[in-house]
Amino acid sequence: MPGGPVDVPRRFSAILAHTFEAAARHSMREILEILERDSRTDVGRISAMTGMPVADVKAQIQAWEKSGVIRRYKTVIDWERLGDDKVEAFIDVAVTPERGAGFDDIAARIYRYPEVKSVMLVSGGHDLRVVVEGCSIKAVAGFVAEKLASLDRVTATNTHFLLKRYKEDGDVFAEDTQDHRLMVAP
Repeated sequence: MPGGPVDVPRRFSAILAHTFEAAARHSMREILEILERDSRTDVGRISAMTGMPVADVKAQIQAWEKSGVIRRYKTVIDWERLGDDKVEAFIDVAVTPERGAGFDDIAARIYRYPEVKSVMLVSGGHDLRVVVEGCSIKAVAGFVAEKLASLDRVTATNTHFLLKRYKEDGDVFAEDTQDHRLMVAP
């Protein structure tokens, strides 16, 4: 009989199963957040941080690598500190979408260029944000004028050159500056 004493164990089991599922999802997300902060974190350390068995952590990471959830492991490098003179630009691109394909096909044409680091569909005055890297401002300008702006369905571009990087992927690039002013006593 529904709602009677017989249903109590079933309801309790369902609540318990839901609780375990939520805890497992939280632990899985925790693993990804740890790897996102530092992709070199050892499986044993992740196990200790999450309270999950090492074998489970390792199996889950391998499953994510295989399924494409983990795309690759990345190192953030301060190229400016190394003395590299790369030029990076953010190019806002206005595009006429194609019936049945939208923006996907033009985005795919753009991301195939070796100069292009990223392509994103964005909201606002333009449709795509393209991140480009070149050896000089002239090289980036040439890419925009000769390759990007000349593509069919590209109606406008707006280029912004990166002048200084302060923070990227959670890492602060700016040097800590101490306040060298003299203290003033009241």
